[in-house]
Amino acid sequence: MSENPQIEGEEQPHLLLVDDDATFTRVMARAMDRRGLRVTCAGSAEEGLKLAEQDLPDYAVLDLKMEGDSGLVLLPKLLALDPEMRVLILTGYSSIATAVEAIKRGACNYLCKPADADDVLTALLSEHADLDSLVPENPMSVDRLQWEHIQRVLAEHDGNISATARALGMHRRTLQRKLQKRPVRR
Repeated sequence: MSENPQIEGEEQPHLLLVDDDATFTRVMARAMDRRGLRVTCAGSAEEGLKLAEQDLPDYAVLDLKMEGDSGLVLLPKLLALDPEMRVLILTGYSSIATAVEAIKRGACNYLCKPADADDVLTALLSEHADLDSLVPENPMSVDRLQWEHIQRVLAEHDGNISATARALGMHRRTLQRKLQKRPVRR
């Protein structure tokens, strides 16, 4: 066995990956497939629930913040389908409060982005969530979180500054000034 965590066994385990970031989902799905999982992808909690009802997964990785229902809303719905399912909450917006809430709702673990396939697989397969390591020692600064959020909303609006400003509830010129600055360090 290589140094990368792998899933071993007779039947190929099924992983449901629910994240509204299509690029992340595609890359993670490919990496998990190489590690021996059969992967199904969904871009929303609603789509993820429908797919899980059609083909029950053994594992699920849910993004915390998505358009529509969040991963925390989807989590108990998946566990109602199969209480033995191992569900990981993955987020770019980590906080102790959401980590505790995810574990209370039944997640097997909680992981902060950026995370690679080995991190995700290790978190899914670990017996117990390590509450001390759920939130990184040096989480992103508030300014960096704001920068990341603006970039995400800008991408959702195909680079349209006016539409992004409306979505963010800020003046277009204010948004333009923020975009002219260099990205804030973590």
